[in-house]
Amino acid sequence: EIFSAGLGFAEKRVKQAILFQLDAREIPFENEFDVIGAFDVLEHIVEDEVVLKQMYQALRLHGGIILTVPQHEFLWSRQDEEACHVRRYTASDLKRKVECAGFRISKTTSFVSLLLPFMIASRYSKRILFSSEYDVLSELKLPYIVNSIFEKILNFEINLIRSGISLPLGGSLLLIAQKK
Repeated sequence: EIFSAGLGFAEKRVKQAILFQLDAREIPFENEFDVIGAFDVLEHIVEDEVVLKQMYQALRLHGGIILTVPQHEFLWSRQDEEACHVRRYTASDLKRKVECAGFRISKTTSFVSLLLPFMIASRYSKRILFSSEYDVLSELKLPYIVNSIFEKILNFEINLIRSGISLPLGGSLLLIAQKK
């Protein structure tokens, strides 16, 4: 985690974890870890290919990575800008970068797939209707009942993915790969 405040939050949620604050472009470990997870990290870093190579170096032989990234450039919005994203990925671009770093891809799937129409509608309505007065949290402020329904939809999607189904479209992309 690059921000120390994030480390404190994570520490409260996962007390048994050992947490590090470091620059992912310069991981000071070699052949150290079995698995590295980067959940919505790469899109913030211009040098994402350097980060992937650093992850490869830090993993033991046959170690793995689990990545999630925002997907589909057409979804780019002020939400991405406010979150300091430098890109949204296509599946082919992420796969290419991961393979160039030396990994063998085991699984890719989109997620937030069944809610993608709502995401598109939200992003485009914000562009058209509220371009001058933008509330970065507005997409996240949902009525309880809507949030509950969306949560059930996402849980259904998780079960589809767990059963081996790869979803072709979605707001985010999940990739699992192994060090050769």
